[in-house]
Amino acid sequence: MSVSSHISAPPSEEAQKPQAKGSHLKTNWRVFSGAALGVLLVSLWGIISPTSAETALGAVVGWVSSSFGWFYVLTATVVLVFIIVVAFTKQGNTRLGPDHSRPQYSLFSWTAMLFAAGIGVDLMFYSVLEPVTQYYAPPQGEGESAEAARQAVVWTLFHYGITGWGMYALMGMAFGFFAFRYNLPLSIRSALYPIIGKRIKGGMGDAVDVAALLGTVFGVATSLGIGVVQINYGLQFLFGWEQGTAVQIGLIVVSVTLAIASAVSGVDKGIRRLSELNIYLAVALMIYVLVMGKTETIMNAIIMNLGDYLSRFPGMTMDTMAYDHPTEWMNGWTLFFWAWWVAWSPFVGLFLARISRGRTIREFVIGTLTIPFIFILLWISVFGNAALEIIYEQGNSAFGEVIMNEPEQAFYSLLAQYPGAVPAAAVATFTGLLFYVTSADSGALVMSNFASRIDDPNEDGPKWMRVFWAVATGLLTIAMLLVGGIATLQAATIVFGLPFALVLYLVMFGLWKALRLERHQIDSRAAALAGIRASNRAMSIEPATNQRNWRQRLARSVSYPDARDIQRYMDSTVEPALKEVSTALCEAGVNAEVKKGQDDVTQLPYLMLTEHMDGEQDFIYQVYPVASQTPKYLLTTDQDEDLYFRLEPFAMTGSRGYDIFGYTKEQIIHDVLDNHERHLEFIRLSGVTPVELANGVAPVTGATQIIGTDTGLIDWSQDFRDEDTSTGSVALGTSSDKGDK
Repeated sequence: MSVSSHISAPPSEEAQKPQAKGSHLKTNWRVFSGAALGVLLVSLWGIISPTSAETALGAVVGWVSSSFGWFYVLTATVVLVFIIVVAFTKQGNTRLGPDHSRPQYSLFSWTAMLFAAGIGVDLMFYSVLEPVTQYYAPPQGEGESAEAARQAVVWTLFHYGITGWGMYALMGMAFGFFAFRYNLPLSIRSALYPIIGKRIKGGMGDAVDVAALLGTVFGVATSLGIGVVQINYGLQFLFGWEQGTAVQIGLIVVSVTLAIASAVSGVDKGIRRLSELNIYLAVALMIYVLVMGKTETIMNAIIMNLGDYLSRFPGMTMDTMAYDHPTEWMNGWTLFFWAWWVAWSPFVGLFLARISRGRTIREFVIGTLTIPFIFILLWISVFGNAALEIIYEQGNSAFGEVIMNEPEQAFYSLLAQYPGAVPAAAVATFTGLLFYVTSADSGALVMSNFASRIDDPNEDGPKWMRVFWAVATGLLTIAMLLVGGIATLQAATIVFGLPFALVLYLVMFGLWKALRLERHQIDSRAAALAGIRASNRAMSIEPATNQRNWRQRLARSVSYPDARDIQRYMDSTVEPALKEVSTALCEAGVNAEVKKGQDDVTQLPYLMLTEHMDGEQDFIYQVYPVASQTPKYLLTTDQDEDLYFRLEPFAMTGSRGYDIFGYTKEQIIHDVLDNHERHLEFIRLSGVTPVELANGVAPVTGATQIIGTDTGLIDWSQDFRDEDTSTGSVALGTSSDKGDK
């Protein structure tokens, strides 16, 4: 996966030497020990004294529900509105990564991974159970009626719909923006930098990460508990295995072992392949039920459900049912689901960020809100309406009673109504096991990241920690099953999701402040267009003896320099130009320097001029060699290389997107000054406006400073490396999107 390296203080010669991958990983012992201790204490409490644990948890849930139920409902709505507003403003074009970055994964692989990470075996569990439950016991109105049947699936879609995915999108956007665009750690604390500054490295940042880690553990444990109960029944259905805690504990042990094997193999080798297999099997099951069931009724219901969901959504999303308050229903459904989404949001958000580098904010938000929901709409409508058709149309009340009394049997009871139930149940059990593993391995991977100090935002936490969190999550799942089963898991989710719901507001505030800077960057670019580009003003800048005619300009436009040409040009023209600017800046009393590095893929040099602006974002003008594909028509002539090199100017946020090879020294200097003036305009726009000054607002500094460390050499080589080969060959330029081809 592509990644820009960590921006740190200017490295010494020793620091610039290549390091072994992962050698810079460090365990954040305060976060790790705090979260691990909390999980182990709750697990031991549940195993040793399940009765007292169940009683205490029930009391706390009652208090949270009565005092903060409105808060969960409000938070879910605010988050959804926030991410939609951000996506459709100018900042929506900002990439989750450098400006030159492009998505690495294909749309299908990306969709499969985000879906399988965000929704697991619980979707199989609730796709039949909730519609049937809402039909018999709706929150409002009469049950077992045509209207109850119509709204039953809509409630399920509401609980699994875009509201929850909005929480995932918020956290994924925050993680990806701060980590991949500004090279802060891939951690929740990074989103708080615009609010608390360098204190994110202290106790406050640790507290936020501990809250996220605890919420994640309990959220994942809830899904795994639901999954293992359903898989247990599936094995009884297929092989006559006994249902009970002993078998479920054995299944947890097996599943955790598989999750560990997948997690330590990484995203590409393990999680991606399992996620894609999940999608294929899930689609096969859905088609099976659609074809074997009453297809016409189900298709009619899908269209009706979508229409009802869209028309009723604005009222449903903020409905606290204040005057006819069904407390038990709210606790078991809406509040549980919102707390569940909140608890999962740091886990899934971080995972989404890891697989979404290079996508724009708008693309990321739209994709996250719509692509999984389309699948969820089809899945829930097919399975939910198939079950309701059997109960309501066929009058099979015995089928409905089984589901209401034995929830874990719901999915398999539906399959049993059709021919070929045993093969279908086998596929469902295997799919459920894969959903279980993909949730557990993704969770272990992400939790190890939360508890580590990782300089490179594309690296993962150490493998031993992934193993620890997979085991700890399994232990917590066992404890909660001993305490009281699924109901206890739901209660724990509501309780432990509350602290992180508060953190969501801090994340939104921090992200909004940072995106305001992006807006100023955009405005500064527009202001800079009033100047003349260096390459176009050569006639008025340079002496007549140095002016280039149109033939020389044409020769430059069709030149495709190789590595030797780049090396000579960097030494003879670029380096003297940058050093001349740096010297002039230093003479003016500015702290400026030029540093030289080497691309570890092409072995070509790169140069970076830095003006250190204390209290503001440093000005960077970096010239970096980027390999691109030679136009095919030239390969039939004297051009014997299929790659050539562009020299692109880079800022802190990535490539400017044009080539300066062939510029004269004077042109390069003026290009540096163009970008320097633009950076100064960015700082000015980010400060207090003249109108605010006239109204007595005090001047401020430091509005543009997001990164709390000095700026060192930036190595972009991994952005232009072909990750699909073992040779480390360079990719074909900044505009290629190998994932989506």
